[in-house]
Amino acid sequence: MNVRRLYHTARGIQGLAGTEYDSDVSPSLRRRLWLWRRGFLSRSDAIYDIDNHRVQDYITDYQRYVRTKRINGTWSVALSNKLLFHRVMQPFDDERMTVYGMVNNGSFHATDTDGARLSTDGGVQSPSSVDSPHTNNAHTDTPHADTPHTNNAAQRVVEQLECDGKLVLKWVRGGGGNNVYLCSQTEDGYRVNGEHYADAEFRSLVSNLSEYLVCEHVEQGPFPADLYPKTPNTLRLITMYDEESHEPFIAAGIHRIGTTDSEPLDNFTQGGLSAEIDLDTGELGPGARPPNAESGADVDSSSGSVSGSVSGSGSGSGQGAVSWHTTHPDTGAQIEGKHIPNWEGIRSRVLEMASSASFLPYIGWDVIVTDDDGSFSVIEANSYPGLKSIQVHGPLLTDNRVRRFYERHGVC
Repeated sequence: MNVRRLYHTARGIQGLAGTEYDSDVSPSLRRRLWLWRRGFLSRSDAIYDIDNHRVQDYITDYQRYVRTKRINGTWSVALSNKLLFHRVMQPFDDERMTVYGMVNNGSFHATDTDGARLSTDGGVQSPSSVDSPHTNNAHTDTPHADTPHTNNAAQRVVEQLECDGKLVLKWVRGGGGNNVYLCSQTEDGYRVNGEHYADAEFRSLVSNLSEYLVCEHVEQGPFPADLYPKTPNTLRLITMYDEESHEPFIAAGIHRIGTTDSEPLDNFTQGGLSAEIDLDTGELGPGARPPNAESGADVDSSSGSVSGSVSGSGSGSGQGAVSWHTTHPDTGAQIEGKHIPNWEGIRSRVLEMASSASFLPYIGWDVIVTDDDGSFSVIEANSYPGLKSIQVHGPLLTDNRVRRFYERHGVC
């Protein structure tokens, strides 16, 4: 084992241990030892149907944390670094969000400069007017939007908010929905992840951020908004590159749907729903909700929700079970049976993207549908995507093509 692999193996095991230490699921010691010997964390016992499926058909937590990280090798940086991934996606400009720049310790570094840009007085200028030598830049104290660098990040972000109304600040290396700030302008200040910030507080927040991207807020279309309007609701699609047929394929797909527990995001681990996508038709199955979400295991007959345990230890863990919802538990919106608009077009375009990045054989795409014609934006991509929201619907390794991929890359 080379030094690099040894390092990443140690880091993966460290991550496993930390996750287990923070777990809110407490099976018996005997059950926990049984899980550990097979590579699972306690939390997985409350989500996976381990006792009713062959345990060897699941990608284990050890395999996910340690071995899937190796699949993309040194190229994984193209996904783990969001700004680099934004550059990789440049041939697919219609499907990538605008990244205005990066804030770093009080400074602003511009990135995307095509299209409309802020003028020196906060208005919008066309590229020709910004680049013109005859432009009258009277307000010289205000940072120029087309200037590659300015030492007043807070002012630049405030100006962009005045123009757009909403922005997303996300750490360039973060994943799993952590370190993301959803920002909007209000009459008396700003809101960040649903909390009110006065002007000085917001400027202080921005000034103290290190390596955060300033991104366009992508508005979701009618279909995901109807599922739950208070969060962005994204598709998670996992693509794998088949070296025998020399083409990528979609191994699994879910529609993540926010809830009152997961707001302001749609993360499954924070109480959001995961609805499996029929990869042929784009039809959604019922939404799975993890245990310990508020009212997550309750039957709600008025909204058409149903509950069912997929916990291998069941009541032995004392932590409840996954609940299943044909309709949204908070709004009553229909989930099961709904069809993603123009799913065939979305599937085809994502596969085209995966093919153009075939040097990255394993990608977890986060996609938001922006129109009922199937238009979409890629929010980000992941080099070793989480699998609990995927395998809650069943083990991945029952698909022979998926199993061959993981075996070829030394995962199982």
